[in-house]
Amino acid sequence: MPASSFFALLGALSLPLAAQAAPSAPPPFDLAGRSVVATFQGEGIQIYECKAGPNAAASWTFREPVATLIEGGKTLGRHFAGPRWELDDGSLLQGRMARGEPGATPGDVPLLKLDVVSNAGRGRLAGVTAIYRLNTRGGMLKGSCITPGELSSVLYKADYVFAR
Repeated sequence: MPASSFFALLGALSLPLAAQAAPSAPPPFDLAGRSVVATFQGEGIQIYECKAGPNAAASWTFREPVATLIEGGKTLGRHFAGPRWELDDGSLLQGRMARGEPGATPGDVPLLKLDVVSNAGRGRLAGVTAIYRLNTRGGMLKGSCITPGELSSVLYKADYVFAR
């Protein structure tokens, strides 16, 4: 068997297992008692806006995420301002932050648990009541900025777990 065929077969065999397994959650985000509906890797950017404080220097303030949702190497949806998650099957969720914890390093966006406040469509995410952002990598922008209104973005990755 040629090496390329072997690696393609190995990848095909490993994808379903990886796609079905939910990432491990730290204690504040315990998934016990919940049914995991889907787990996607989010890859994209966190967008920040330079805002002047009333009595302080201007600083970077989080504005919105822009990310793709990937499962098994395929893009199946997107994550954007709201915060919202939309899949190609028509399901659409909006969340509200319920809990946050620091990421593994100061450069990582926080881990989050979000309660679903709006659930539309009959797709795969129908019935989801909670979204967890876990295993974050990158995405933080700190410090002062010069021009209010200026935008800056930082690459990030995270695992998004959708549960009911």
